[in-house]
Amino acid sequence: MKHLVVLTGAGMSAESGIKTFRDADGLWEGHDVMEVATPEGFDANPELVLDFYNQRRRQLFEVAPNEAHFDLAALENHFKVSIITQNVDDLHERAGSTNVIHLHGELLKSRNVVDAFTFFDCKTDIKLGDTCPNGHQLRPHIVWFGEEVPMIGKAAEICETAHILIIIGTSMQVYPAAGLRHYVPAKTPIYFIDPNPAMESNNHVTVIAESATIGIKKVMKLLVSQ
Repeated sequence: MKHLVVLTGAGMSAESGIKTFRDADGLWEGHDVMEVATPEGFDANPELVLDFYNQRRRQLFEVAPNEAHFDLAALENHFKVSIITQNVDDLHERAGSTNVIHLHGELLKSRNVVDAFTFFDCKTDIKLGDTCPNGHQLRPHIVWFGEEVPMIGKAAEICETAHILIIIGTSMQVYPAAGLRHYVPAKTPIYFIDPNPAMESNNHVTVIAESATIGIKKVMKLLVSQ
């Protein structure tokens, strides 16, 4: 069975009603990203940062997977599918995908402030004073700017075994995630789905300038008919 690797970004979840990570004005939900998505921001105002992610977590329970999420899950009937996402929501899992790696963390998990590799399920608010069993303050399991991306090595290994690569809803401008496409074997067929694609078609790259829900259906027709 061929190994289909899928890289997804904010555009994947946009049609579910989740705003893209950073708007054109550089703000995320009205906040300067440096205030809510950096270790320095957390150190300066932990209550603001905790509240920000508490609101994002609550918002997550109000949205549902869109057709593109379900279509990717359905591809498991035809391929071995590995999804590597920059998104911190759980919409891939809710749609039925069984092999999902979250590069930038997950809203529904927490970790303490000193250990980046031990996670706890988190479906309610995190407050200042909430601690792990070892007594350390809890924080969202989100990879902030300037922090190590713990799953990048595993993601690169997965890309090295890809027979087909699909990129959906990401500009491929944010590193280290943007570098993952360079780990796939040479001449691997790549399908790039984005309304404003940041790359052009060539001998092994097919660009589909559509939203996630429309673009994945076009790719499915190409792949499943082969």
